[in-house]
Amino acid sequence: MPQLRLALNQIDVCVGDLAGNSDRIVRWTRHSADQGAHLVAFPEMALTGYPVEDLALRSSFVEASRTALAALAERLADEGLGEVPVVVGYLDRSERAQPRYGQPAGAPQNAAAVLHRGGVVLSFAKHHLPNYGVFDEFRYFVPGDTLPVIRVHGIDVALAICEDLWQDGGRVPATRTAGAGLLLSINASPYEVAKDDTRLELVRKRAQEAGCTLAYLAMTGGQDELVFDGDSIVVSEEGEVITRAPQFEESCALVDLVLPAAAEEAPSGMADDGLEIEHRTISAEPLSAYEPQARGERGEHKSGEQSPRLGDDEEIYVALVVGLRAYLTKNGFRSVLLGLSGGIDSALVAAIACDAIGARNVYAVSMPSRYSSEHSQSDAAEMARRTGLNYWTVPIGPMFDAYMGSLHLTGLAEENLQARLRGTTLMAISNQEGHLVLATGNKSELACGYSTLYGDAVGGFAPIKDVLKTKVWELARWRNAAAVERGQTPPIPENSIVKPPSAELRPGQVDTDSLPDYELLDRILDLYVEQDQGREAVIATGFDAETVTRVLRLVDTAEYKRRQYPPGTKITAKGFGKDRRLPITNRWREGS
Repeated sequence: MPQLRLALNQIDVCVGDLAGNSDRIVRWTRHSADQGAHLVAFPEMALTGYPVEDLALRSSFVEASRTALAALAERLADEGLGEVPVVVGYLDRSERAQPRYGQPAGAPQNAAAVLHRGGVVLSFAKHHLPNYGVFDEFRYFVPGDTLPVIRVHGIDVALAICEDLWQDGGRVPATRTAGAGLLLSINASPYEVAKDDTRLELVRKRAQEAGCTLAYLAMTGGQDELVFDGDSIVVSEEGEVITRAPQFEESCALVDLVLPAAAEEAPSGMADDGLEIEHRTISAEPLSAYEPQARGERGEHKSGEQSPRLGDDEEIYVALVVGLRAYLTKNGFRSVLLGLSGGIDSALVAAIACDAIGARNVYAVSMPSRYSSEHSQSDAAEMARRTGLNYWTVPIGPMFDAYMGSLHLTGLAEENLQARLRGTTLMAISNQEGHLVLATGNKSELACGYSTLYGDAVGGFAPIKDVLKTKVWELARWRNAAAVERGQTPPIPENSIVKPPSAELRPGQVDTDSLPDYELLDRILDLYVEQDQGREAVIATGFDAETVTRVLRLVDTAEYKRRQYPPGTKITAKGFGKDRRLPITNRWREGS
């Protein structure tokens, strides 16, 4: 049977950076060609970055994408890379779409093209358009209606884009109908907790349905609140893993495949779900037999390693580091600033920041008030000593006294004034020195509105806004344990992990004065926020009715605060923001 060396380039690109993304594609294509690749692939919308959101509706950007694609094809040929076919995702528009109610203006398409010898051999658009969670692709795109197939060295390769695999029907069964020997899917599917396991099972299932080897190429890096975790996979027709790329790393996964020869007559006509087979022959003759780069576990001619999997907590922690680093670098920030209170949340955020951009670029301020405990200041100082981050103290007492001399506040207003003085201090330093302020709140607090607008909620990015409090503790323990395993100093002081959490805005205050115990709270939040269970369903799982009602009311009435919170890395299927969109003015109450 014919052989084929496939190069899957899981790369990190930036939305709108057509020139920079093109440079990256050329560089990785050259690397792939130097390794002897016969077919080179890049992720979904690699040329434009993903997701482009409303840029898809801007005709100037669509045309810029189309122009950049043509220029990329010519450049590859000019630089001696024109003989290797390259599959790359980009933003296109449909030439055939008829204007109608509800269709995006200009008929943009989430598309991909096969580049060869200086031109576009074949282009196609995503068939299945996701419209859930962070995806709004019905808003932006019109679907493709073809099954694209290219013949490369005597092998028919069917092509698909991301959701074409995640939904039943369409290009997967059409691939079997067309008799393709390989199904190549390019993707920009964002990271979520445990999605790597879900993805593997999906790819195995679709390979069996398609009746051929399946290559799933993923994106890596970060874009705004989204993180892309790589983890590209190639599986056999039987679902056996042939190659699995690293998580959260740019890499080129090279794999030597032995695949069925294409039928003498090219497939044509209509396939499943009304998809028209669009076939192009790039090279009809099989390659002369060659020695694969490596052998499979059973001595088969299969190249490519299965990269080690990250543990659950390590995976989340790395996602948070990658998300923060991508946001900073792609938006031109070189340093960050945060309030370091000695508590667990700010300690974890500081550790993530140090790992993302280096401790020398992390600036932390202790801002004690009359209610701050001695251990808060000493724990913050110890965190600075362990990590080497930049640290200083700015007492807010004099500012507080000046305000109180004019306003005479009491109770919650007095407490919130302290938080707002800290927020103002951070933003002033940021304005003066150019650091990006990091908000340090977690998802449990954000869910219940346990934060102060213009106080601890200030900032340009919130690294742990999608991390429940109980997971914050788990990640802190994991990070310290990982440091010990590497022979390093654990970054987070033990006292920051074990002491009861407190905002320290009044004498003896602890979080449980205002919230249920976090172990209990997070279990309720998981059911209500993550799983969309109603009040009665949550109570039916065994929780106290009064506690459930109280928690749900806190969540429902805090939507206005969440709308004003900074963006932050999404790690769950129900991150606040694009995943979970509720009206602020809303009189519906669960159980009412």
